Amino acid sequence: MQTAKKRFGLIGFPLSHSFSKRYFTGKFEEEGLSDTHRYDLFEIEDISALPGIIAETEGLKGLNVTIPHKLNVLPYLSEIDPAAKRIGAVNVIRVEEDKRLKGYNSDYYGFRRSLEEFLDGNTPENALVLGNGGAARAIRVALEDMGIPHKLVSRSAGDDRISYETANTLLENHTLIINCTPLGTFPRTDTAPELDYTLLTPAHFLYDLVYNPEETLFMKRGKDRGARTRNGYSMLVYQAEKSWEIWNS
Repeated sequence: MQTAKKRFGLIGFPLSHSFSKRYFTGKFEEEGLSDTHRYDLFEIEDISALPGIIAETEGLKGLNVTIPHKLNVLPYLSEIDPAAKRIGAVNVIRVEEDKRLKGYNSDYYGFRRSLEEFLDGNTPENALVLGNGGAARAIRVALEDMGIPHKLVSRSAGDDRISYETANTLLENHTLIINCTPLGTFPRTDTAPELDYTLLTPAHFLYDLVYNPEETLFMKRGKDRGARTRNGYSMLVYQAEKSWEIWNS
């Protein structure tokens, strides 16, 4: 008698280009798990469809969560990991035996490990975090835990954020710049955050959460001024591995 497959998947909308499905399908093939493990896409526009997926998907052990559901999934969870609670967003769900759901945030782990590798022992005095969407939440908590003071940069200034105009005046001593906006993502590869790139130097580190294309315009403009750059691919790999660890713990 054939054992039911262990099922995993991704919820979000839209899901036209999923790193997670490619990554886990490849992982299962490489590790000889394809006969017993499967990763699916659950494209749901409304989060109210989640209980139906949990109830109807036999063998479901875990889910990744992407936009627009990292925040609105919270009321559906029985328990939230302390790190995810601090961040206020969940991107990994473990489905317990009794179908209860526990939420985690692997973006934090993926970003922190990737950034520590990138900085390679350097500790920037200050950082600028570009964009104030859900992605920036995990990045800000990781920077706090690494002891790197930072300012949030947005198109319009507010109580907790500064404008790009103000950010340009701070570039000299804010040498780590993290792009959490979708600017530069394929197919709109000719877009980039509105920084004065002429003020960048070889002392700057530019980290872009975007991974497609491999080199964004943000990264290219930094590199042209001698800055060190990294895209978000390694963060995705590390957060995917953290998901796997959570589902198997």
